Amino acid sequence: MASENSYKSILKGTSMFGGVQVFQILINWARGKCVAVLLGTEGMGISALFTSSSNTIQKFSSLGLNLAIVREMADSSNDRTSISQFIGLAFRILTVTSLLGALICILFASPLSRLTFGNSDMSWQFMLLGAAVAFGIAGTGILSMLQGLHEVKRLSKASIVGGLTGLFVGVPLYYLYGTKGIVPAMIALSVAMFVFYYISLRKAVTTDPFRFSREEHIPVIRRMIGMGIILMASDLIGTSMTYGINLFIRTFGSYGDVGLYQAANSATAQYSGMVFTAMAMDYFPRLTKAAGNNSLMHAIVNRQSEIVSLIIAPASSLLILTAPILIKILFTKEFDPILPLMRWMGLGIMLRALHMPMAYITFAKDNKKVFFYLEGIFGNFLTFTLSCIGFYLFGLIGLGYAFVADNAICIIVYYFVNRRLYDYRFTQKSLTAMSIAITISLTCFITSLISNPYISYSMMGIVFVTSLIWGIVNLRRKLKSPDDTQTDINIQS
Repeated sequence: MASENSYKSILKGTSMFGGVQVFQILINWARGKCVAVLLGTEGMGISALFTSSSNTIQKFSSLGLNLAIVREMADSSNDRTSISQFIGLAFRILTVTSLLGALICILFASPLSRLTFGNSDMSWQFMLLGAAVAFGIAGTGILSMLQGLHEVKRLSKASIVGGLTGLFVGVPLYYLYGTKGIVPAMIALSVAMFVFYYISLRKAVTTDPFRFSREEHIPVIRRMIGMGIILMASDLIGTSMTYGINLFIRTFGSYGDVGLYQAANSATAQYSGMVFTAMAMDYFPRLTKAAGNNSLMHAIVNRQSEIVSLIIAPASSLLILTAPILIKILFTKEFDPILPLMRWMGLGIMLRALHMPMAYITFAKDNKKVFFYLEGIFGNFLTFTLSCIGFYLFGLIGLGYAFVADNAICIIVYYFVNRRLYDYRFTQKSLTAMSIAITISLTCFITSLISNPYISYSMMGIVFVTSLIWGIVNLRRKLKSPDDTQTDINIQS
C-alpha cells in the first residue's frame, strides 16, 4: 500500500490519465470552435441548453449506476465467469435505463421545450433528443465497465476515435442546418461513442450467454441501486443546478449570455480536466483502499494535495496569462467579452483543485449521508446561489466572482467537516505547498489587472515562469526522495 501511494506512483497515475484527457480536450475544443464559428453566441447558448437538458435526463434515467458498475466490475475482475455474468446483467439494466431516458424525452417533449425555451417550438427536437439520451446512457455504462476492468488503453482509444467520429459527423450538420443541426449532431456523437465503447468491451473480454437468476442477481441489483440512488441524487441536483443557472442567465440576460458563460465554463473545465480526471481515475481508488486506516488515508490526501499544488499553480497561471490567445483559438471575436471571466475562473480552478482531494474522503469512507448533504446539497446549492446572485448584480463577470467564492468556501467547509469526522489535518508540507500555490495564482491574477499591457503581460510571464520552475524542481525532488509514507502516517497519528 505504501508503494502504491508514493509520490512516484501518484505522478505516474496523474500523467497517464491526464495524457488521455489532453486528447479529449483537443477534440472538445475543436467542437466548441466549430459551434462558435458556425452558430455564434446565440447558437452556443441554444446548444448549452440542449446539452444541460440531456445531461439532466441522463443523470435521472441512469439511476446513478455508473460508479456502482465500476465497483462491481473491479470486484469481479479476477473471475472470468463473474465478469461475463455481470456484463450480461449490466446490459439488461442499461437497456431499461436507456429506454427510460428516451421515453422521458418523447412523453415530456412539449413541457421540456416550454421550460427550456419559453415556448413549444423545440418539442420535436426534444423528441429527437431521446435518441442522444438513450445512446449516451448506454455508452457511459459501457465506459464504466471498461474502467472497472482497468482497460485504460482500450478506453482511451475508443474515447478518442468516438469523439473524432462525432466531431466529423456533427460539424457538417451545423453547417447545413444551423441551430436545427444541434440535436442531430448530439445524436451522432452519442452513437459514435456507444459503438466504439461497445467494440472495445467486446475485444477486452469474451462473454458467455447470460442466464438471469433471481437468487444470484437480485441482491446485486439492489446493492447497485442502493449505491446508485445516492450518487444519482447528488449528480441530478448538480446537473439541475447547472440547468437552472443557464435558465436564470437566459431570463435575466439573453441566449448570447448563456453562450458566453458556456464558452468560458467549457474552456476552463476542459483545461483543468487533466488534473480532475486523474483524481477520479487514480486517486479515488487508492483512497478507497485505505479508507479503513485513518492515518494512512490522511497521508494519501496530503500527498495528493502536495502534488496537485505543484501542478495546478503553473497551470492556473498559464490560463490567466494566455486567456486572450485561447479565446482567439477556440472561439471568435464575438466571444472577447469572456476574457475577464476566464481569468477569474483561472483563479477559481486552482482553489477547486485544492479542495478536491478532501471532497473524496466522505465517499471513500462510505459515509453516504454526509457525502450527499455535503456534495449533493450544500455544494450544489452554494454554486447555484452564488452564480445567480453574481450574475444578477454584476452581469457576466459576476459569474467569475461566484466561481472563486464558491471554491474558497468549499476549502474551508471540507476541511472542517473532515477534521470533525475523521480528525483530518494538513501536514506542514501540504499546507506550505497549498499556500504557495494560492499566492502564485493570486499574484498572476492581480498582475493581469494592470492597465498597461506591456507591464501586465511581462509580470504575468515572470510569475508563470517562476511557478513552473518551482513546480518542476519540487516534483523532481519528490521523485528522487526515498518513500517516506510511514513518516507521514506517524505525523498524522
